[in-house]
Amino acid sequence: MRLLMEGFCRKQPQSMMIPTPCFTVGLVVQGSNGEYPYLTEEERVEVVKRVRRSMPANKLLIAGSGCESTRATLELTAKMSAAGADAVLVVTPCFYKGKMDSQALLQHFNKVADDSAVPVILYSVPANTGLELPLDAVVRLSEHPNIVGLKDSGGDITRMGLMIHKTKGQDFQVLAGSAGFLMAAYCVGAVGGVCALANVLGVPLCDLERLCMSGHWDQARELQRRLIEPNAAVTRRLGVPALKQAMDWFGFHGGVCRSPLRPLEPEQMQQLRQDFASNGWL
Repeated sequence: MRLLMEGFCRKQPQSMMIPTPCFTVGLVVQGSNGEYPYLTEEERVEVVKRVRRSMPANKLLIAGSGCESTRATLELTAKMSAAGADAVLVVTPCFYKGKMDSQALLQHFNKVADDSAVPVILYSVPANTGLELPLDAVVRLSEHPNIVGLKDSGGDITRMGLMIHKTKGQDFQVLAGSAGFLMAAYCVGAVGGVCALANVLGVPLCDLERLCMSGHWDQARELQRRLIEPNAAVTRRLGVPALKQAMDWFGFHGGVCRSPLRPLEPEQMQQLRQDFASNGWL
């Protein structure tokens, strides 16, 4: 599986195999940067329907369907599949995070995968949920025939490398959840990434994937360094409002955020521009 925008990357299960050169193979819709928590269920499904109609048939469409309860996740997963999603991205439930131990999460994800008509991709994003999917749970879930991978946005490369080692032999893909550590993820065996920054700098991210996969590490390192500050700006530091603003600068339509998210203040806008300009992107 190769680079997907939110944004997904490289080795694919046979059921999802697409012969393609190095470029984005699909889209993640209704992920963190799609303001998924702020949309109604009807809006979430309608977005997926419209994207599916607009995409070439040979492009993968991954739709977020994770909810706080298992029942709600099952219902939304079925609707996303019916709307045209090729796979679903299921985030960890987190409201009662003190009770979300390995056993609770195993029960949740196994039930979703048992009932889903399309492959399931686990989604661990501790910066948003305050909960990291436990390593032992990931290893056990990798054995499920309908759980094909994990988007790991935590950024702990040691943990990612161990996870890849522990799931070796399973048809299970580990994907970097951020462009800021994409090269490091490739180094420890990740097969690609789902990257917010791909909405703005999709071509450079695909170039980074190509350089890593072809062993051109010096060039890859230089490119990775130039991506770190812009990526941090549109993710952890300034978030979705910054990503939308950057999309506008690069000729896309970022649009306004949904309340309670607010647009950038002038000084934040200036810093965001500096983060892109000082690294040669603007």
